Amino acid sequence: MTSNELESLDAKGARSVHFGAIPVTALPFDPIDRAQQHWVENGWADAAPGMAALTSVMRVQQIFLARAEAVLRPLGLTFARYELLRLLAFTRTGALPLGKIGGRLQVHPASVTNAVDRLEAQGLVRREPHPDDGRMTLARLTPEGRKAVKKATTALNREVFDALGLDGRQIGQLFEILAVVRKGAGDFA
Repeated sequence: MTSNELESLDAKGARSVHFGAIPVTALPFDPIDRAQQHWVENGWADAAPGMAALTSVMRVQQIFLARAEAVLRPLGLTFARYELLRLLAFTRTGALPLGKIGGRLQVHPASVTNAVDRLEAQGLVRREPHPDDGRMTLARLTPEGRKAVKKATTALNREVFDALGLDGRQIGQLFEILAVVRKGAGDFA
């Protein structure tokens, strides 16, 4: 249990966990497994495992994002803005063209513009012209941005990434399985 999680029991004894402001009440059954059973009963047995797997991944994405957002909210960041800061911090110069940011984060250019706008308003990045190509704009990490991304990374490592609820072997297996799907979708060669 991290500092952003509060566990309690409701009047019927159901476990309730709060990640930041998001309450999650444990059901007495797995609703995705129940949906899979309904799929089979309705004649969709071949599709049932795929539906259950996809729905499970979508639910886990919601859980992980809620945990990350709960940790980042007090720091004035969203996970999308954190990813952009972390990407810039990993570069040799602390700067990248906006187009490269979109490609590396695999997001639409409008999402990059929005995130840079917000980070710039917070004083964590600044836009500047590309020194070699006047048609491009760079996003550059500010000293305040470096401090913010370091603090956010420490918090995420402690409260989210090191606390997924899986052991190291399971995490490796999950990553490998998801990489097969991502590669098949064209995320990387």
